Amino acid sequence: MTSHIARETEKLKRRLLTLSADVEETYLMAVRALEEMDETLAKQVATSDDRIDRQEVDLEEECLKILALHQPVANDLRFIVSVLKINNDLERIADMSVNIAERTLDLLKVQPIEIPFEFNSMSQKVYSMVKKSLDSLVNLDLHEAHEVIALDDEVDALHHKSYGMVIEQIRQQPDRIEALISYLVVSRYLERIADLATNIAEDVHYLIEGDIVRHIM
Repeated sequence: MTSHIARETEKLKRRLLTLSADVEETYLMAVRALEEMDETLAKQVATSDDRIDRQEVDLEEECLKILALHQPVANDLRFIVSVLKINNDLERIADMSVNIAERTLDLLKVQPIEIPFEFNSMSQKVYSMVKKSLDSLVNLDLHEAHEVIALDDEVDALHHKSYGMVIEQIRQQPDRIEALISYLVVSRYLERIADLATNIAEDVHYLIEGDIVRHIM
């Protein structure tokens, strides 16, 4: 690695970590907004989308610039490819978090109803996956990345359980179908965030080991 490419890749890493922290905070705010039915907080999350989108675009442009100007190979190339993929997944996690906030705003317009599935348990497990995936990136920790991949099945199972619970509530309270469907969609958003955290963990594995584990582990 030349000193110039080393400086450029270090700059990329710092920008990626800044984006990671922003996305993590956006997720936590979205979850809290739903738990507390906090309209102000939900609106704050919704307006964060443009800022994170700009960061994602700027980071992608930096990666493409390095590829064009320096034509990196081997480990340098693998790092930049990983950054491009993780950058995209982080932006999509932020999008899902914004979607949760927007569902919160929808729920505030209808008669209140208790969350019809284990939202606290599911959202905490998803947060653990997001945090572990980002920590595995920061520390290049293969073990932590593999922990994230293993947790994905647990979140899938929780989403499947949520679906059954909500459908049962719809049968019992057909007049509350609008709110119940919104909560079912929130469960789906959480499941998608878990998938994206898994993607990041798989990309960390690729960064460290050089082989692709998607659809294998």
